[in-house]
Amino acid sequence: MRSVTYSMGVSLDGYIVGPDGEFGWTTPDEEVFRFWIDEIRHVGVHLLGRRLYETMLYWETADQDPTLDASELEWTALWKPLAKVVFSTTLQTVQGRARLASGTLAQEIERLRAEPGHGDIAIGGATLAAQAAASGLIDEYRVMVYPVLVGGGIPFFPHRERRVDLELVETRTFSSDVVHLRYRVTR
Repeated sequence: MRSVTYSMGVSLDGYIVGPDGEFGWTTPDEEVFRFWIDEIRHVGVHLLGRRLYETMLYWETADQDPTLDASELEWTALWKPLAKVVFSTTLQTVQGRARLASGTLAQEIERLRAEPGHGDIAIGGATLAAQAAASGLIDEYRVMVYPVLVGGGIPFFPHRERRVDLELVETRTFSSDVVHLRYRVTR
């Protein structure tokens, strides 16, 4: 069965976006970007909320930018053909290999798990991940912790009164003091 993963950059105090909407502190250096490239190779479909989808739209046409370096072109080559499901109540259309969700998050995940295919079902965006976590749908949390305190904003982890036991699967510290933590949900 395909795993459902939630992976994003987060400040040490637990936020994916600061109180002013800023997330520039998550801009990866070459080593961290290389890690993200390797991670996306294991994704079969990416589930996104509207805000993250709109942020990631840049990569749908980025390969036309002559200033991109080799790593950015490699990321684009992996991101563009990746199947994406967008959860939005305001968007009428989406671009590229994206489609609008036709069911609830739980229904979409159930359908994707039942379909033949390979690669993880990745969830992007705190709101969508909070819904998945509340329903017990996340199999792995992959946290890229940046050495910064932002003091508020959008939290990585949903504030729910629900305990989830985790097993540490992998850690990695980068030369930039960014730390990757990978936890599997124990069931």
